[in-house]
This record gives sequence, C-alpha cells and structure tokens, in this order.
Amino acid sequence: MRRILRLFRPHRGRLTIVGLLVGLSSLVSVASPFLLREVLDVAIPQQRIGLLSALIVGMLGVAVATSVFNVLQTYLSTTVGQHVMHDLRSAVYARLQRMSLAFFTRTRTGEVQSRIANDIGGMQSTVTSTATSLVSNVTTVVATVVAMIALDWRLTVVSLLLMPVFVWISRRVGAERKRITARRQKQLAAMSSNVQESLSVSGILLGRAMGRSGSLTERFTDESERLAKLEVESSMAGRWRMSTIQIVMAALPALIYWAAGVSSAFGVPMISLGTLVAFVTLQQTLFRPTMSLLQTGVELQSSLALFQRIFEYLDLPVDVEQPREPVVIEPVRGEVRFDSVGFSYSATETGEEPSTRKTLDGIELTVPAGGSLAIVGETGSGKTTMSYLVPRLYDVSEGKVTIDGVDVRELSFATLADSVGVVSQETYLLHASIAENLRFAKPDATDAELVEAAKAAQIHDHIAALPDSYDTTVGERGYRFSGGEKQRLAIARTILRDPPILVLDEATSALDTRTELAVQQAITALAAGRTTITIAHRLSTIRDADQIVLLERGRIAERGTHEELLAEGGRYSALVMRESELEPAA
Repeated sequence: MRRILRLFRPHRGRLTIVGLLVGLSSLVSVASPFLLREVLDVAIPQQRIGLLSALIVGMLGVAVATSVFNVLQTYLSTTVGQHVMHDLRSAVYARLQRMSLAFFTRTRTGEVQSRIANDIGGMQSTVTSTATSLVSNVTTVVATVVAMIALDWRLTVVSLLLMPVFVWISRRVGAERKRITARRQKQLAAMSSNVQESLSVSGILLGRAMGRSGSLTERFTDESERLAKLEVESSMAGRWRMSTIQIVMAALPALIYWAAGVSSAFGVPMISLGTLVAFVTLQQTLFRPTMSLLQTGVELQSSLALFQRIFEYLDLPVDVEQPREPVVIEPVRGEVRFDSVGFSYSATETGEEPSTRKTLDGIELTVPAGGSLAIVGETGSGKTTMSYLVPRLYDVSEGKVTIDGVDVRELSFATLADSVGVVSQETYLLHASIAENLRFAKPDATDAELVEAAKAAQIHDHIAALPDSYDTTVGERGYRFSGGEKQRLAIARTILRDPPILVLDEATSALDTRTELAVQQAITALAAGRTTITIAHRLSTIRDADQIVLLERGRIAERGTHEELLAEGGRYSALVMRESELEPAA
C-alpha cells in the first residue's frame, strides 16, 4: 500500500486541491438536514415565510455548490489517475526495453501485452477515483457523525453499533476477491497470448497448414469460458454478505423511529419531529459514504493483485545494465576482439537442467577494423551466441568482448547501436510503409537517402514498380513480401544506419539460390569497408573471408582462410565436401 501511495506523490498539489474541494462539498452537504430541521420545527409551525424562503434558498444553494464541487474534483481526480496510469505504463514499457534478450525468449508476447493493457487497464477505476472516494467519504462520514451527535448522541450510538461488524465483513470479501482477481488476470493473460499467437499471420498459416483451425477455436473457446466463469465468480464473491449490510443499513431508519417511540414511552424527553427527520436524513447521508467506503476497501484489496503483477515487472532484475559513465569512442574504427570469452545460458533460458558445459568456452579472437570473419559449425556449436555478444544482447559470463579495445559493457547502448548493425535470418518488419520501416534506422533520412540505400540493397527497382512505391504497407511482419525481399529491405535499413561493424547471422540460409545471389550482392555492398562477422550456413558465401573459424561444442576447433582450412583436411574441409555433394541434389 505504501508503494501504491508513492505513485501519487508527484501529484500532491492537485490531490490537495481535490481534498479541499471534497472537504468543502462534504461539509456543505451536511448543512441540508439542519436547514430541514429549521423548516419543520420553526419556519412552518410559526408561519415565518421570510425564514422559510431563506431556508429553501439555502437548501438549493447547498445542492448547487455540492454539484459544482463534485464536477471540479472529478475532473482533477480523473486527471491525476490517468497520469498515474500513464506513469505505470511508461515505467513498465521502459523496464521491458532494458531487459536482455533472455527475458523475451522465455516470456510469451501475449503475457507482456496483457500486463501493460489488461492489468494496468483494470486498475483504472482504482487510481482515478479511489483517492477521491476515500477523502470524500471519510470527510462525509466524520462530518455526518459529528452532526448526528450534535442532534442526539443516543440515537447516534444505536446507529453505529453494527459498524465494526460491517468493516470485518467487507475485509473478508476483499480478501476473497483479491484471490479471484489474481486467477482472473492470469487467465486473461493466457487468453491474450493465445490470441496473439494464433491470430498472427504465422499463427493462421500454421493452423491452416496443419488443419488445426478447429482445434485452435475450441482451445480459445475453452479459455474464454474459464474467464467468463472467473468473472462471474469475482462479481458474486461476497455479494450476499454485502447485500446483508445494505439491508441492515436500510432498516436502520425504522429502528431509529422505533427507538425514539420506545424512549418517549418510558419517560425519556420527546425528540422533536424536526430533529428526528433531520437525524434520519443524516443517517441516510451516512449510509451512502459508509457503503462506498466498504466497497472501496473491497476494490482496493482486489486491485492489490493487479498492482502486484505490475510491480513484478517493475522489479525484474536487469541483466544488461547501461554503464553509469560510458566510454566514448570517436570515431569507431571497428576492431572487434573476443578475449577469453566464456558464456553459459541459465536453466530458465534453455528450459533444461543446469549443465556444466558452456555454450562458449575460452574464445580468443581478433577481427581487425575493416576485416571479415566467418564463423561456421554444426547446430548448437555457439555461432549465434557469439553474434549476440558483440551488440551486447547478452553479457559474457567470462572474459570480455571489446570494440577498439573498449569492453562493450563500458559503452552506452546508443554507441553500440550506432557501431554494430545486425542482419539476421529472422527479418522483422513493422506493420507500416516501406519508407517508415527504413526510417526506423534513421528517422531524419531524406527520400534520396532511402533510394540510395535501397539501390545498394538491390531492392529499389522492385519498390519503384509497386503502385505506392515507398509508401507501400509491408503488412504484418512483412508477409506481403518474399523472404529475399524482406532480407534486402533489412539490409537497406542497415545501410541507412551506416554502422562500422556488421554482424550477419545466417542472413541467406533460408533463401533459394537465385534469391541468395541477389541478397549476397546486397550484402557485399553493405560489407564494403566495414568490419564484418558472418554466421555462415552455406559455406559458399564465406570463401573470401579474411578469417574463418570453426566452432565445436563452444570452442574454436579450426581457424584460417578458406584455402588454409581446405589444405588441412580437417572438419571444415569435410563440411565443404558434404555441401558440394548436396548441391546437385538441391
């Protein structure tokens, strides 16, 4: 609760004004029963028309003032609440942007989206109205109780006897709803993940290709039904107990009339009709804020489950931290060095039991500025992991990776992004126009720069032939384009960024021979004058590399040029022979 309250700290000024407005509204509204007593006990019995008119005007004034105060405080409290929700959304998004790649490899995208959209969205009523409701209702309750005591303390005692029981019941109901809310939000996240996975372009293709569209529909229907049951359960939790409170409080006026009648029958001085009516009016006034306070308590306890889910993300440890005082390299020449590098994935990332085998072990390697390195090896040998360490998508477990002699952990994220460009086999394009996708790398790029980058990537002619040219929408994940076209768009995007170091992670492995040739020409243009590290799947694409390294179980087994490794007749030579034997069959 203290942490939740700290969210409102930056908005103390507005909340103070809200509190004043609420206090004034509550105090003004309490005046109505006293005015009513004067009407019934003095103005009407004594036929004082002037006083009666003044009292009626006063009652109307109270109604107008209360309405004005309520409108103003609602505006201010809603503004504060929306700012708090905005701060939470921004904080969660910023936190997730700082997480390492490992977090996203083990977390479903739909789960992340659900936390930001559903969990924070579910807190809207709490953060926009709870603070105001608490201040308003507490002020009203206190002012009303004081006014009731001023009218008749004995009737006040009768009215408040059951209040502790009501509070205890509401706390029990709140705890029950909190448990159900936690289950409901988990189910909502599961359903969001299902929608995100099955209704994406990839999901639709997979479902139809495998003939599982019906099964996916049934799965979604089952999850939706479970959510519906939880919603009903949440809505009905404690409903009978809260209804009992309402019945008892609604019956209290009758109890007061009975108590007044009985007391007068036993010789207690008769309470005036005006006082009795005013007291019952105050009691009815007390009923609304009391029930609201009890309901607010229930909602607060329920919303704690939402806050806990949000705070879980805000408290996630950041594996890859930006240095407090980053080193500046100007200009970046592009020398890359692996210095005794070792790396191991955690069990949570691999989904396997902890193993003593390292993914990378004792890697010693230098790529001179402007030089080219190709990394080859069997699946699981550690090739892609090496490519992740240069742009610091992961941090090394041992040793260090340096750029121009500076540990990448000492460079700012902005410097790394400007220095290292990555083109991977998995090309990701935004659901936007071609121009917007290219400008994602350089927001201020001119149209001429876009055309120049596209020409270098061998994709300009294809773009120019489209009806909307560079304004063509690429579609979800770029599915309106072929694999080779998407790769060339990604290469154009990287050319536009103009990094001195280039990491190519099997960028042509999924392409046919003709498309691979076009993409390879684009890569050749991109690599000119840059330090290039290529993760090779097809060995024919890396024969001209200055240095070739063959990894085996995380260690460097062989290194040298293409000719040197062939002459050795080792594992690399065997891989080349095997590929040449497979090519005719392909």
